[in-house]
Amino acid sequence: MAAIRSWGINARRGESAMEQGFPIIRVEGEPYDRGHQYGNAAQDRITVTIEAYKMAFAHFAHLDWPDACARAQAYMEEIEAYAPEALAEMRGIADGAGRRLEEILALNARTEIMLTANICCGCTAVAVLPELTVSGHTFIGQNWDWISAVKSSCVLLQVKQPDKPDFLTFVEAGLLAKTGLNSAGIGLCANALISDQDRGEKGVPFHVILRKILDASRLDEAIAAVILPSRASSANYLLASVEGEAIDLEAAPPAVGYHYPLDGFLTHTNHFTSGLSGIRDVGLTVFPDSLIRDSRAYRRLKRWPGKIDRKNLEELFRDHVNFPHSICRHPDPQKPPAEQIESVGSVIMDLDRGELFLSDGPPCTHAYRRVSLRDET
Repeated sequence: MAAIRSWGINARRGESAMEQGFPIIRVEGEPYDRGHQYGNAAQDRITVTIEAYKMAFAHFAHLDWPDACARAQAYMEEIEAYAPEALAEMRGIADGAGRRLEEILALNARTEIMLTANICCGCTAVAVLPELTVSGHTFIGQNWDWISAVKSSCVLLQVKQPDKPDFLTFVEAGLLAKTGLNSAGIGLCANALISDQDRGEKGVPFHVILRKILDASRLDEAIAAVILPSRASSANYLLASVEGEAIDLEAAPPAVGYHYPLDGFLTHTNHFTSGLSGIRDVGLTVFPDSLIRDSRAYRRLKRWPGKIDRKNLEELFRDHVNFPHSICRHPDPQKPPAEQIESVGSVIMDLDRGELFLSDGPPCTHAYRRVSLRDET
């Protein structure tokens, strides 16, 4: 039976958690069983996720829900070959939530379904290595900027699995994974990218790759989860290890570029910077502010006096330069309701302690709360 902790609310009853925090859902066991526990515990929030993406698919991609679900089924063969356990988890989520498998597939392929719309979430991610931190720990984190409609669908999912690392991930209910860390000391942040090579062709969806990364026991396994499969879409994967190493991977369907932390830290937003040949960056036409956010994050870390601690990263993620399209992003009143994008949540992870600090909304107005991989109740 899944354990659900929601800081004073009962998410099984579908009560709003936004004022009291995203609920924590704890699951364990084999892939299908974990998925079933997740789907059952998050049933009401999965409904919110589906309603949000019905709206998003219609507005951005001009697809109704049945068409989106049909399109998602095209990825099933690639998913099963790459990560059969991920497909088993999705079957469990669907059964636990009383949904059809193709609906859960549509959520986990939502990036690829909306490719033709040239819309991506505008996230800012950083990793800071031990030589720059007060504690000598490795930190990785990001603001996750996405449509306001998903705010009341998000959960913090804690997974215990028998033969692979346990992990924590912050994600929309019904999706497999997003930002997170695991018990092997691997940390993951991600940024959407759009290239002219994103053509909706067959491949492994972005969110399935994120889930596979969180199974990694070493940093090279996390890297392999990105570079080995045929990828269905472009994305950036910022990876770090408790051993004090990090790497940034810019992945388009045909190729992968990379960055090393030459200054003891890495930053990334929503444009290509690795110089991949034959790739035209389309994302900057959607989020030209990506250039400002990346420069701002880099300069703040580069010029920070003395060593950096978690509170300094909280301050960085609250930055409002170029408001409302800032690192701490806020809805733009000039945009229609369906296109309102904001920092839905902010995550900072201490890989040495196995701790994740989460703000339940924009970090400028929401304090960070601590959740540990070792928490049981």
